[in-house]
Amino acid sequence: MNDLSGFQRDLLYVMAGLDRPSGQEIKSELESYLDSEVNHGRLYPNLDVLVEKEYVEKGAIDRRTNYYDITESGESLLRQRREWEDQYFTANA
Repeated sequence: MNDLSGFQRDLLYVMAGLDRPSGQEIKSELESYLDSEVNHGRLYPNLDVLVEKEYVEKGAIDRRTNYYDITESGESLLRQRREWEDQYFTANA
């Protein structure tokens, strides 16, 4: 996980909570969380990195729209991250 940016981690978390979202669905979810616009030039290159690293699977919904689905490897990465975070968060609670 340490080779990913915070934005890429956020993308994984969003995809983990949605069922095969399109890029636009991911964009909408992130914009509501970040309270700012996410442009295509930032979104899609980062999704492509996650696909290349095999944390995300990309497939076609139709001729113009793709879906993105977190892989087992991506979910495992998130679980490891949560365990790491929890050791610090719960220790100070």
